[in-house]
Order: sequence, then structure tokens, then C-alpha cells
Amino acid sequence: MVPWLNRELAFPSVENALIEPDGLLAAGGDLSPARLVLGYSQGIFPWFSPGEPILWWSPSERMVLFPSELRITRSLAKTLRNHPYEIRVDTAFREVMKACAAPRDGQPGTWIGPGMVDAYCHLHELGLAHSFETWQQGVLVGGLYGVALGRMFYGESMFSRVSNASKLAFVHMSRHLQNCGFAMIDCQMYTPHLASLGARRIPRHEFLATLKELVGLSAPEGMWSYRYSNESP
Repeated sequence: MVPWLNRELAFPSVENALIEPDGLLAAGGDLSPARLVLGYSQGIFPWFSPGEPILWWSPSERMVLFPSELRITRSLAKTLRNHPYEIRVDTAFREVMKACAAPRDGQPGTWIGPGMVDAYCHLHELGLAHSFETWQQGVLVGGLYGVALGRMFYGESMFSRVSNASKLAFVHMSRHLQNCGFAMIDCQMYTPHLASLGARRIPRHEFLATLKELVGLSAPEGMWSYRYSNESP
């Protein structure tokens, strides 16, 4: 039986997460900033479809990227050097979220409903959620968003409207976070796309131990300022 959260700001121990489906911990509650921050600080994240109750997860294995392990293939390195693009941070957060929520590859949609968009935009306004954006000739063509607590970054979703646009944002995000002292990026679930960039699975206990160290460290607050241009003047 999955516990149902009430108004109390608390989560069950992650050790109580189900084996099947892997990591399901609780249902209900809300998407207030205080509850989201508490969840992320304990290695718990919301994931549910619009119209369903809010579901909270802490899987037995976590897909993570240690920024120092970022893998850049020859073809991606060539794109980084030669492709015309601009990277911006925190200039179009809501637009990035809406793009991540749009249907893709014949699917009817994603798990990012209007309530989720509003909740993370609230975190963004508080300086706790950030977007890394790929632009071409002034048009948003790809990007990703996530949550930052201390020196821990939790990647949530990414999108591409042109080839490699999300990878460009991901590479610049990883490099920027490493330069700012962030030591781990939570990617949540395995995908071949993330694995190709150097992300790997680690057990929950290892993830939580590293998380505990990182969320307590001081880090840049508020909106982040970062721009890189590979476009001709």
C-alpha cells in the first residue's frame, strides 16, 4: 500500500519505496516549493501523468552524470566547434518547460502538465530552477531545465527542435556546473541518449550519500547568468 501524503510536510523513508514499480514511494501532497525542495533534498522527485494523483519516486538505481565524466564524441565535438548556435541560461524558462511538454515521436504528450509547469516556474522565480537554452538566429531550438540545491543539480527534461540542440545545451550545462563546483547531476532514469553523454547508474545508497554532502554546500543563488555564442557577428 502506497502511503498517501497529507498537509504535513514530510515523506516516508526512501527505504520504504516499492520494488515494483521500482521506486514508487508515496502519492498525493502538493507541488509547493517547500515540498519540492524537501523531496529533492531527500532524493525524491514527482513523476505522474496529468489527471493522476501526484506520485513521488526514489528508484533503487539512479542515472547520474559526474561532470568530470562528460563524454563528447568526435561528431559532437565537431558540432560544438562548427555549428552556429548560442547558449543562454534562464532567459526562457517557461518556454523551455512548454517545449519539453509538447508531444514528440508520435506520443500524445509527456508527464509535464500545466500544474507541473506552474510549480517549477515558481521554483525558477525563487532562483532554484534553471533552464539551459540553445538558440539559432534568435529562435529557441532546444534546451533543458532542472533544479539546483546547494551544489547538486537535478535534470528534469530536455527537448530538441533541430538535431543535437539538446546535446549542445547539455554539454554547456555540464561544463558550467563543473566550473561552479557542482559535483553530480541527477538524470533520474536511464536512456541511451544520456548514457552516450557519460551518465551512468549508481545504487540509491550511493546517490543519497553524495546528495547529502552536496545539498548543504553554498552555491550561486537567484537567476544564473551565462551566455556563449558560436554564431557569426
